[in-house]
Amino acid sequence: MIRVLIADDHPVVRQGLRTFLDLQEDITVVGEARDGAEAVELVAELAPDVLLLDLRMPVLDGLGALERLSGSATRVVVLTSVSDRSDVGPAMRAGAAGFLYKDVDPAALVQAVRAVHGGQVLLAPEAAEAVLAGAGGAAGGGGAPPGPALLTEREREVLALIAAGRSNREIARSLAVAEKTVKTHVSNVLMKLGVQDRTQAALYAVRHGLA
Repeated sequence: MIRVLIADDHPVVRQGLRTFLDLQEDITVVGEARDGAEAVELVAELAPDVLLLDLRMPVLDGLGALERLSGSATRVVVLTSVSDRSDVGPAMRAGAAGFLYKDVDPAALVQAVRAVHGGQVLLAPEAAEAVLAGAGGAAGGGGAPPGPALLTEREREVLALIAAGRSNREIARSLAVAEKTVKTHVSNVLMKLGVQDRTQAALYAVRHGLA
């Protein structure tokens, strides 16, 4: 059973999400938070598997909550009505495992909860474009990102596993190599692709058919 906590300052949103999610056989809503500070407290108290987190909330906003939850085992999916693309990068860097907008299809939201709980990184198409655009800008002043041909065969394997949401330890087991070796491969992949983190690498893999 996937245990979900909902954090949103609008009661009607919380109730709607709870009603729909509780209909799923493998999902249960264990609590609701009205602001970011309460969300942090309830994560510590309830230890949910997944937190659905709004960005614009009183007391403590979503980004502030994400920063305080750094290191938590709870997987966080940002669920916001705000369409400012500049919010995506900071949220993902702060530790979010997903970024969706509130106009998402309910069935897609359920699938997102399951996917993130399973270790994947999931973004709405608009959010993914924003992250990729940021990666391209960081790589070379907004030019096209490097081609996948720069990667060795083993680095392609590592990239595919990163895109599948695998940790360094899991990649090491899968490839039968030392975890230290995997860390080196990951560093090389990030450097060659001109991206800053695993999320951007995963999005690159999906965009270029390497996942």
